[in-house]
Amino acid sequence: MKKLFAMLLALVMVLSFAACGNEPEGEATGSVYWLNFKPESDEVLKELAAKYTEETGVPVEILTAASGTYNETLTAEMDKSKAPTIFVVGNQAAVETWGDYCLDLTGTAIEAELNTDAYKLYDADGKLCSIGYCYECYGIIVNNALLNEAGYDVSDITNFESLKAIAEDITARSAELGFGAFTSNAMDASSSWRYTGHMINLEYYYEYVDDTAAWAEGTAAAPALTGKYMDNFKALYDLAVVNSIVDRKELANGGFDAQAEFAEGKAVFYVQGSWEAGGLEGKGMDLSNLSMIPYYCGVEGEEKAGLNCGTENYWAINGNASEEDIQATIDFMVWLVTDAEASEAAVGTFGVMPYKAAAVSTNPFLAQANAYLGDGCYNMAWITNFQPNVDAYRATAVAALNAYNADPSDANWATVVTAFIDGWAVQYQAVNG
Repeated sequence: MKKLFAMLLALVMVLSFAACGNEPEGEATGSVYWLNFKPESDEVLKELAAKYTEETGVPVEILTAASGTYNETLTAEMDKSKAPTIFVVGNQAAVETWGDYCLDLTGTAIEAELNTDAYKLYDADGKLCSIGYCYECYGIIVNNALLNEAGYDVSDITNFESLKAIAEDITARSAELGFGAFTSNAMDASSSWRYTGHMINLEYYYEYVDDTAAWAEGTAAAPALTGKYMDNFKALYDLAVVNSIVDRKELANGGFDAQAEFAEGKAVFYVQGSWEAGGLEGKGMDLSNLSMIPYYCGVEGEEKAGLNCGTENYWAINGNASEEDIQATIDFMVWLVTDAEASEAAVGTFGVMPYKAAAVSTNPFLAQANAYLGDGCYNMAWITNFQPNVDAYRATAVAALNAYNADPSDANWATVVTAFIDGWAVQYQAVNG
């Protein structure tokens, strides 16, 4: 558990290392099957797989799970005779579920390439089940040009009070400005995780800060939540949906493309993460014109808040695969983080990769995360990684938020609080008995 918290508390630092080539030697044997967790990386990974196969003769298959379906897909694929050789075990709850399938990565060639011990997950017996392959950050992406057009600068936003005043002013003048404050905040599978997995982290993080020792000594699901900061979550969530370019009552219907809305200049603010850089650039946005600000929510001292930085992207190797496939998989992973061209492409889609020879990330949002840290701001660690029984937990929260969006009554908000706070304990019990 202490090792897990070393990961959660690690400050995100962009490290510069020289890339080098490292191609596997000998005759090609075995094959690689990667069940990919990140839909936005699918195209790049398939290109890298083809390149590796061309260079080595080793077959590499990439299957990408649809957004919000990874656990279901993994369960189905692991039941097949040809199961994934690389899969994601991204938090301690996943270690408890999939630990028996995981090869002990201690002493492997890919473990030796790590430049930090901060991103390692162990089971109760000390087996190294998975290792991080990238770390990221999330917050609120800002279109600086639109913000300037509205008469403000990103430096004007220093806390929740200033964010609220600016967002509400933009909403009030949206007809004359030609754009609104926030993009749509839909609750379909492709978007709901931004709130049930990311924004809610502010509640978890500040509870953790209040009692760090209890969390550090806690179980895989950590201590029971009190809901102390749910009013802060409500304040930020309401600000985003009330000042959205889409009526909150329509959010449950889905069908909205927040990325496209943002890229088309329809809104100033976009609740998202560093992984969006490539997608936004691909839609023609100038990344130098974008900023990312923290989840300001009205807590005391939040003027020193930074971004939410961490990872749930951890590689695990299927220990039940053949020796040939295991070795082929390790060779492929090493190539991915050491070959100059492959590493550059991987970093371009994943973000910072914590490996000695990995290419340097040019992601502006990660650079900004480091800038906040350099200014003495605190990193909001991903305590969300402790969510128990993730799919069931978030599904209940989504249903509650949908009901609240349709009718933002006190009673429906109480249901949201129950889903997040009591649901934590309920789902922990469901997993652990």
